[in-house]
Amino acid sequence: MTRFSFSSTPVDLAALRESLADSTCGGYAAFEGWVRNHNEGQAVTHLEYEAFESLAVREGERIIAEACRKYGVENARCVHRVGDLALGELAVWVGVSARHRDEAFKACRYIIDEVKHRVPIWKKEHYVGGDSGWVNCERCAAIVPAATLGEAPAMATAAAAHAQHDHGHHGHAHHHHAHHHHAHHDHAHHGHAHHDHAPAQSAFVVDYSRQITLREVGAAGQAKLRAARVAVIGAGGLGVPVLQYLAGAGIGRILIVDGDRLDPSNLHRQTWYALADCGTPKAELAGQRVRALNPEVTVDVAAQRLEATNAEALLTETDLIIDCTDNFATKFLLNDLAQTLGKPTIFASVHQYEGQLQVLDPRRNSACLRCLWPEASRDGVVGNCAEAGVLGPVPGILGSLQALEALKLLLDLPGQLSDDVLIVDLLGLATTRLRARRAAECAITCTRCASALETACAKAQRRNAAGGLAEEHELELEFADLAQAADRGLQVIDIREPREIDAAPLPAVALAVPMGELLAGRNLPAEGRYLLVCARGARSLATVEALRERGLLAVYSLKGGASGLGGGSAGR
Repeated sequence: MTRFSFSSTPVDLAALRESLADSTCGGYAAFEGWVRNHNEGQAVTHLEYEAFESLAVREGERIIAEACRKYGVENARCVHRVGDLALGELAVWVGVSARHRDEAFKACRYIIDEVKHRVPIWKKEHYVGGDSGWVNCERCAAIVPAATLGEAPAMATAAAAHAQHDHGHHGHAHHHHAHHHHAHHDHAHHGHAHHDHAPAQSAFVVDYSRQITLREVGAAGQAKLRAARVAVIGAGGLGVPVLQYLAGAGIGRILIVDGDRLDPSNLHRQTWYALADCGTPKAELAGQRVRALNPEVTVDVAAQRLEATNAEALLTETDLIIDCTDNFATKFLLNDLAQTLGKPTIFASVHQYEGQLQVLDPRRNSACLRCLWPEASRDGVVGNCAEAGVLGPVPGILGSLQALEALKLLLDLPGQLSDDVLIVDLLGLATTRLRARRAAECAITCTRCASALETACAKAQRRNAAGGLAEEHELELEFADLAQAADRGLQVIDIREPREIDAAPLPAVALAVPMGELLAGRNLPAEGRYLLVCARGARSLATVEALRERGLLAVYSLKGGASGLGGGSAGR
């Protein structure tokens, strides 16, 4: 049975209530929103509703499923009218049946609040002297809410009191313009526990008029953005402009994944943050900034490193992935997962004064990273921002291009990057487009990505099963601190340059041997077991691979490097 639907004709309330009937349930909650005759001091004559129905129904079904899981209710339904509605007509109805009244009421409230934030519904109010034009529903208020609760006889009085407390403010419920017209609530919606809290209510409302004015966007395009779910991996130099522009554009739901904490060295390019924020997880900071910029955006925060063991669970429900990381391992993991899940993904990389942009869209069989580089590029061969240096505007420009490509893709605008790799030289202000062709052996399905993803998952599972110390062929190990490594019989070797060691020395358990000396031929005793440490794990991994090729097998890299001790590492 469809649990979220639209109707162009008056709804049959008796049939809707009957559809929720369940002899195991003692609680029934319903919400009704009616068309009223005034709004903001103007006399309303009638209303019109439009919805981007294919996206709206999908999102509405998802909301109801979430409510059922979150509150353990047996069933729920929501019906929204579309078309022309007269004064006094029912515009929206939500019903929930549950074993107890409290769960029924909370689920009903959750559905109302989430529909407000996430479902693309548009409304035109007709006044005596004109109309409002098409605007998003949550910016309008010409609906009178009516809440009813049905309960087993012994609980009926308490249920009615609960309903009056939360929904009974009929006289003044509709001057809070930033709230949905379907329900009155003076505080931020509770939603999921991992959402950032909305800031205090502003006298202003979010205004998308400048982009809606574009012929290629319009109300329908804005509805597409409202229904979109985008994952941004990395909240650093690339991620900051991506998040700013997506939040400003009105993307409905944004997932931010980053396991790093803000460092003072980040601030010259990650200008969304402040010096006082240093030490705080970037994902949490970015979530707060998104909510401050646009309270309409639902923000999910994952302050953790993206790995093979958690990537699929985090990204399955997203429509678009944007890679804003600074290491090849994560980029190729995202590439392989995007192919497996069929998710379009936008990649960017930065090196000193240059940047590279590529869009992978498995839905149209575009080339992926492994079509260009069959084997994942080795981290440490090309330095990231910490090792190679970067001017702040360089990742800012590349991140802005990622945001632009994301909006072009979500709105289906012309001029998408498609099967080209864009190379940007920001010293010479020159761009080059290189054709990226799909590998011949992957004409039907990409076998390389599926195999690589399976291998990465198996390695991660083995590492986890071994409690962090992997089998001999593993290259990277994870530890909360270096004392744990020493306890496992590993000699810790700091391969950073002397200036780096002076700036951030490691505990006394570490022996300093620069990377260049090891690669130049300095031998380590063959009977030893070694853990190499650099700033972020890239140079140490490359050095481990070189030493393994020379026959020294019991050598490992500290995953995440010195900056990852006790935390994670993520975007630029």
